[in-house]
Amino acid sequence: MVRKVIKLSILMSVVLLTFSAAVMAASGEDEDKTSFIMHHIKDSHEWHFATVGHTHVTLSLPVIVYSSDRGVEFYSSSAFVDPDTHHFGVEHNGYYIDEHDKLQSVDESRSFTDLSITKNVAMLILVLAVIFYLMLSASSYYKKHPNKAPKGIASFIEPIVIFVRDEIARPNIGPKYKKFTPYLLTLFFFIWIGNLLGLLPGAANLTGNIAVTATLAMITFFITNLNGNKEYWKHIFATPGVPKAILPILVPVEILGAFVTKPAALMVRLFVAITAGHIVILSFIGLIFVFESYAVGVASTLMIVFINVIELLVATIQAYVFTLFSAMYIGSAVAEHGHEH
Repeated sequence: MVRKVIKLSILMSVVLLTFSAAVMAASGEDEDKTSFIMHHIKDSHEWHFATVGHTHVTLSLPVIVYSSDRGVEFYSSSAFVDPDTHHFGVEHNGYYIDEHDKLQSVDESRSFTDLSITKNVAMLILVLAVIFYLMLSASSYYKKHPNKAPKGIASFIEPIVIFVRDEIARPNIGPKYKKFTPYLLTLFFFIWIGNLLGLLPGAANLTGNIAVTATLAMITFFITNLNGNKEYWKHIFATPGVPKAILPILVPVEILGAFVTKPAALMVRLFVAITAGHIVILSFIGLIFVFESYAVGVASTLMIVFINVIELLVATIQAYVFTLFSAMYIGSAVAEHGHEH
């Protein structure tokens, strides 16, 4: 097994080094051979998969703009790309995409709304498509074979569903767990599959986008607080068993925890874990281009393989942790006074 990994590492390094000069020449980044790292992490109006020689394997995405004077407009992101430099900056019909990948109007006084399908949005659609396929396939099997043991995709989905229900929802939420289990399952599968697909070469950094993690955190925040019972709110604004002299100090802390700290912790934890993993992997790839050494290439590729294995674990652990903490927050909001859950 070790020999196979070493051989694969050497082969990958040779391929990377063979194409490195051509890649850098085509991208015009000889002076900065690691700029692709942030390019991969950030969102974009196009989906760049790879550069082979002078050929850029890129998926042009729809640029959708709404303005009060023009209404809804549709363009291809390729219309804003310079064919010589392969960078954005070309003006098209009064718009251009700047160096920060933001759509701008040539007339700075014009107001418009950018509704484009960016790389992360396209990745979001892909993740949802995979989830729908898995769930509908499993559902179809159970409808056709209600009394048979699960097979195929159903046998893959069922243990995960049971795990989330019995190990996350039930012990942390209590008697009302059935109401929130569908949300927790959706949360787990969305984060998990998004994490796994994000590890594929050329994939978008969906769950490493803070806007996505913030949205997930806010959904948990609203579900938690909209379902909070009297005991939950009493614990925040008038914590029982605490001397009245301490309440002016404790109540702001409880409010800060419920409305800021908890959702922020959910948001930042997932964002940092996924983004950091991507940056580390891409940094090792960048070392190959920086040193242009076969020895560095082999060592870097071995580290990339090792970290990718770690990232597979992190992808699952982060989905579990986000779902677990969401269940704990919801459980604290719906727990009945004096009831152990």
